[in-house]
Amino acid sequence: MIAVRALTYYVATTLDGFIAGPDGSDPSAPDGFFTVTPDYLEHIVAHYPETLPAHARAALGVTAPGTRFDTVVEGRRSYQLGLDAGITDAYPHLRHYVFSRTLAQSPDPAVEVIAGDPAAKIRELKAQEGMGIWLVGGGELAGALYPEIDELVLKVNPVTVGAGIRLFAGRAEADPRPFTLTGHTVLPSGAAFLTYRRA
Repeated sequence: MIAVRALTYYVATTLDGFIAGPDGSDPSAPDGFFTVTPDYLEHIVAHYPETLPAHARAALGVTAPGTRFDTVVEGRRSYQLGLDAGITDAYPHLRHYVFSRTLAQSPDPAVEVIAGDPAAKIRELKAQEGMGIWLVGGGELAGALYPEIDELVLKVNPVTVGAGIRLFAGRAEADPRPFTLTGHTVLPSGAAFLTYRRA
């Protein structure tokens, strides 16, 4: 019997719990509200190299294989950010799934589009052999997968925005779930990487 793989929601957030602004644009873009400082980038390269998109890996000379994840899942809006930049597969080094009911077919042969129930697909992936599964976003998919999330890795940026897309968007009912802090790193620039495992 194989061990069950974990679903990790590894995501950048503001102090007030938003992962993007109201328009859904990339908050880490040059005109975004997340500041990507050298120590922030160095920490990601050292500990989460597989979460860097291919163009960033190439620019930084990162060739390290993944140590945590071999699969990435994301929602349609998150995927659209790459498409708008002309990138059909930002993570060719990972198995890549996009959950969408509106995308008729995948723009890239390496990216599988899933129109069905996200939670059912995640349970199927968890039962397969492999490394961890990374939920990159967005908030609506995280809301749909809320019961399936085993671990949170929050990249907490020292900024508030007041409005936007929440960590878990589209949820109508409260469903408290306890998590245990299993790791933390506070960078000199003020960002904090907080790791929580479902209790």
